[in-house]
Amino acid sequence: MTVETKALKKQRFYSDAVGEPAEGMWSNCLRIGDLITVSGLTARGLDGQTIQGDGEYEQAKVIFQKIKDLVEAAGAAMDDVVKMTIFVTNMANNSEVWKARKEFFTGDFPACTLVEVSALAKPEILVEIEALAVAGCSAN
Repeated sequence: MTVETKALKKQRFYSDAVGEPAEGMWSNCLRIGDLITVSGLTARGLDGQTIQGDGEYEQAKVIFQKIKDLVEAAGAAMDDVVKMTIFVTNMANNSEVWKARKEFFTGDFPACTLVEVSALAKPEILVEIEALAVAGCSAN
């Protein structure tokens, strides 16, 4: 019996709406076959400043939009996101993150882990989210 294997190639994707880390640090979005990985993103603007707005809700909206921009740049849809890990600095405000999430997903929401951490990269960062998507897996 012969088994054919498909060579998978790692590709990096960018979005003009999402700032890239310095060279040699990490990749915000990689696609390997149909799997798309999005690094932990925060609500930092292109200028490096954290968007404050309405706390966790506003930061989560900014982050979900960044995830959407990157996933679409990689050739998938937001509903192709199958797993997220969300880090918050105050679990008492987790409903604000869920409120923002409902604005970006339809149908079956991704599997999700929510973890409270003592701190993120800067004191004003309240939320960080990483995501995995499988291109073409959603009904949308």
